[in-house]
Amino acid sequence: MISILLFLFAFWIMLVFQASRLVHTLVAAVFLIVASWSLNSITLWLLWPLFVITTLLLHIAKIRKPLLTQPILSVFRKIKPKLSATEQAALNAGDVWWDGDLFSGRPNWNKLLSYPPAVLSDEEQAFINGPVENLCELLDDWKITHELKDLPPEAWEFIKSNGFFALIIPKQYGGLEFSAMANSCLISKLAARSLSAAVTVMVPNSLGPAELLLHYGTEDQRNYYLPRLARGEEIPCFALTGPEAGSDAASLPDSGVICRGDWQGKNVLGIRLNWEKRYITLGPVATLLGLAFRLYDPDHLLGDVTDIGITCALVPVNTPGIDIGKRHNPLNVPFMNGPNSGRDVFIPVDQIIGGVTGAGKGWQMLMDCLSAGRAISLPALSLGAAKLVARNTGAYARVRRQFNLPIGHFEGIEEVLTRIAGETWVMTAARNLTCSALDQGFQPSVISAIVKLNLTERMRLIVNDGMDIEGGKGICTGPSNHLASAYQAIPIGITVEGANILTRTMIIFGQGAIRCHPWILKELQAADNKNQDQAIDEFDFAFFGHIAFSLRNAASALFYGLTSSRFVASPTSPNKRFYQHSTRFSTAFALTSDLLMGSLGGNLKRKEKQTGRMADILSELYMLSAALKYAEDHQNSTTETALLHWNVQRSLARIQESLLAIMRNLPLPLHLLLRGLIFPLGAHFTPPNDTLGRDVATTILEPGEQRDQLTAGLYSPTGENDPEKLLEEAFILAVATDPLEKKLRQQIKKGNLDIQDPDLLTKAVAKTIISADESELLIKARELRRRIIAVDAF
Repeated sequence: MISILLFLFAFWIMLVFQASRLVHTLVAAVFLIVASWSLNSITLWLLWPLFVITTLLLHIAKIRKPLLTQPILSVFRKIKPKLSATEQAALNAGDVWWDGDLFSGRPNWNKLLSYPPAVLSDEEQAFINGPVENLCELLDDWKITHELKDLPPEAWEFIKSNGFFALIIPKQYGGLEFSAMANSCLISKLAARSLSAAVTVMVPNSLGPAELLLHYGTEDQRNYYLPRLARGEEIPCFALTGPEAGSDAASLPDSGVICRGDWQGKNVLGIRLNWEKRYITLGPVATLLGLAFRLYDPDHLLGDVTDIGITCALVPVNTPGIDIGKRHNPLNVPFMNGPNSGRDVFIPVDQIIGGVTGAGKGWQMLMDCLSAGRAISLPALSLGAAKLVARNTGAYARVRRQFNLPIGHFEGIEEVLTRIAGETWVMTAARNLTCSALDQGFQPSVISAIVKLNLTERMRLIVNDGMDIEGGKGICTGPSNHLASAYQAIPIGITVEGANILTRTMIIFGQGAIRCHPWILKELQAADNKNQDQAIDEFDFAFFGHIAFSLRNAASALFYGLTSSRFVASPTSPNKRFYQHSTRFSTAFALTSDLLMGSLGGNLKRKEKQTGRMADILSELYMLSAALKYAEDHQNSTTETALLHWNVQRSLARIQESLLAIMRNLPLPLHLLLRGLIFPLGAHFTPPNDTLGRDVATTILEPGEQRDQLTAGLYSPTGENDPEKLLEEAFILAVATDPLEKKLRQQIKKGNLDIQDPDLLTKAVAKTIISADESELLIKARELRRRIIAVDAF
């Protein structure tokens, strides 16, 4: 028995440290040889044949493939999930990046740390300091939302004439050719000033005609349209969503039929279009419509296929048959948005993006290009709102006083401020890491979905928290309310570019489990291979690689749980333990993925509560990775330690809770197996304590480097009566006069001053409790405080 236990222990350790099949076989052989001296003959008769059979199957493919691989492949083909065309296109879209490491169970942290940080070029920084600053000066959010119901004409002209629609267009076509980081910083700055302006600028630079033309357009299309878009001569929009087709593009009812017709005085081969769309941003003012529809060729004028598939084309809005409907009103945030439709609209086939060869490739185009909207624009909007709340609500909590104390010093408020500051910091980290990937040429579709979901959801939490702190001031709209527009707009970001419920429950883990897993996609591709011999060879490699992968993760999860991750290889860093715990949970995530897929098979995609919890784990692992990377990139800063520790501790606790929730909803044998492997000594990760939370809240309650770094990139108003400028002045004065207010309170308690005395400050000066200059400072601070806490009235 001792010999068997020793062998199992050795086998376990070899799995943890990834010994080869040959090493496993040699160790088993040595064990049997040594054990032969002590085992009885019956046991030997059982073990040696088992060893020989296992060795032959493991090492001789000609024996293994017909006896094991071929029957398993037959069963796998019957039970593997059936994917729709829409799902298959989504799986083929984009790249696998750091998400692949997180699925591997052994993330390569040195690889992550080697990626260059996202930075702005001198040209990009100058644009943000110049034209972006100038545009912000033209924007008055109250007038835009309540009076004009639109951007002012001078802002529209400034946007078009200064290249704001040309951020992603290469310079050879007259564009600015900015990086993803520059695009994000620009949108964040605008969003904190005016959401309407930010949305107006972001849409042409994310999913739309320009990006599709850059990736898939013909040279003639690029040469004609891109300079016009860059100069603002064309205002683009993209029409995908319709009344009956949102997330399921396979059911797109809008159609185009290949036929001949008249175009600009000539009879040409073209498309007769009929469509109905809604929620189209910039649609009411667009001159160039990007359109998604299903293309048919009943007369086979292009080839033998009748249903060609989803196609994208460019349609000038002045084409006969197009109806631009009335505007939508998206929660009183008056960016241009509305429906459009077309009846018997004829365009030539060369208006298909990519020409005739682009016919039927529309959904793949859209999936490949979603990274801009998901990974840049919406996270940038969310981060802008978060920074605005962090700076202004933090200031308000220091200015507003109750019971003779700033409300930010009460623990209930402090707890909320902690969330605001901590979430804003990790959102910045995630934005920077994602932009770094995009600027290196990656198109990480799963990570794009993660940052879209997480940054919009965290923005929702932050804005709600800001509203809770500001109370009556926050709920009364007016020129001095800096929260109202962001609060009203919360559901917009949550809903667009893949609604968050869908993104969480179906896209992140559903796509990631197949695309990012090191073996699943290989197994599916092998099963779909029509050449049986090749299919068996490919499946043999993938399936048994998958078995070894699962065994290694099971062994590693138990080892890490028993040792509290202490022997996990990690970068040399003060944050070593964080890397080790993150690797432990990456292993647990990979193991849980395999167990869920193995036990549920194709039914897993209908278990959306479980896939949602898996998406939560993957999301937290990515946010955790971003936090560690950001801290390493800013390790000379004194502001990162508390923010990093708070976020990492919270992420680890959240991952633990998601794993436990998954286990609670598994059959008891699987629950006990997974619990025993991942938490053999119990679940011990806890959220950050109150002391750490207080340190995090302080970053936005005190002026200085910490606060400025956390909220960097916001527009600083210069107008004398601008509400945000007045709030900042009141904040600085409140901090400066806090010691004086404390001194007065002490004298009131001693009976030297009367709190009801209207001449209290005069008498305090007369009694030399404070100086005349200090009295003037207090008067100014109190007057400005009253102005700040006043609510707009009409």
